[in-house]
Formats: sequence, structure tokens, C-alpha cells
Amino acid sequence: MNIENSTITDIDEIFRLYKIATAYQKSKETVVLWPKFQRELITQEITENHQWKIIIDNQIACIWATTFSDEQIWEEKNSDPAIYIHRIATNPDFRGHNFVTKIVEWAKEYAQKAHKKYIRLDTIGNNEKLIAHYKKSGFDFLGFFDLKNTQGLPEHYKQGPVCLFEINLTVSANE
Repeated sequence: MNIENSTITDIDEIFRLYKIATAYQKSKETVVLWPKFQRELITQEITENHQWKIIIDNQIACIWATTFSDEQIWEEKNSDPAIYIHRIATNPDFRGHNFVTKIVEWAKEYAQKAHKKYIRLDTIGNNEKLIAHYKKSGFDFLGFFDLKNTQGLPEHYKQGPVCLFEINLTVSANE
């Protein structure tokens, strides 16, 4: 298993995995669906080295994106030094590998190198299974929050409260 930046040649596979993830979300009925993401956004993330992949047996097993700022979602807390993880999508051929835990392990190292004190992510709506999964993977669940400003955010952020999760690396380091 290797973790590396996605490349432009991965873009069709990235969109295939987003499509599969959205279909999976739709099958759950209670889950807020991802919108169709703009190709320009993903291209920019790839160009800026913010789009990642897990490679197993020369196949993309999982993808996600990172940022160092997420002001509209994290509001006042955005000033904290943090890495933000977005859009984790797993290749169905590799489900059950608990990639979130592997991403957390990777993110701890990545955050330290970038001098960040938090690893954060969010999801929309009351998806109890996903909340439990993120908690089991090491995240603290901070609760449900209504965003003050969703202008410019993908459409799914307008469909319900956002669930915020974080790992405080200063607490983890002191334990």
C-alpha cells in the first residue's frame, strides 16, 4: 500500500470513484448526496498537490483531498493550524480495508511536517454509521452545526447541519 499525490492521469478514475460513492450514498436514502464536482476543482487540487490516493496492486483503492483552510465550514476555528480532509471515496473492490484509519495515520505525519495541530473533517446530516466510523478511527465528534454562509460551497452543504470532527494532535502527543 502506497499513499501518494494523484496526477492528472488519475482524473477519470477519481470521477468514477465519486460517481460510485454518490450511488452508494443514494442507496442509503438517509444520507445527503454529493453533488457532481467540477472538473476544474479536481484539476486544481491535483495541480496544487491536494488530491491524494492509496495505491494497492497498481490500482487506486481510495482517494481524498486536503486543504489547510476551510473557513466557511470551520468559521472561527479556521484560524487554528489544521489539515482538513475532504471527499474520501473508496474503490468498491477495496471496501473493508478501513482506509479512514490509514488516512488518519498518514495525516498525523503529514500534519506534523506542515506544523499543524489538528486534523479535521466534516460530513453532512445525521449519518450515525459514518459518525461512529469516524469516531472509531480516532476523531472526536464535535457535534452538529448550521453553517452561517454556504454561498460558493457545494450544494450538499445547503441540505442539513454539518457534523464536525477533529483530532487534536497536541492532546494525542501528550497521551
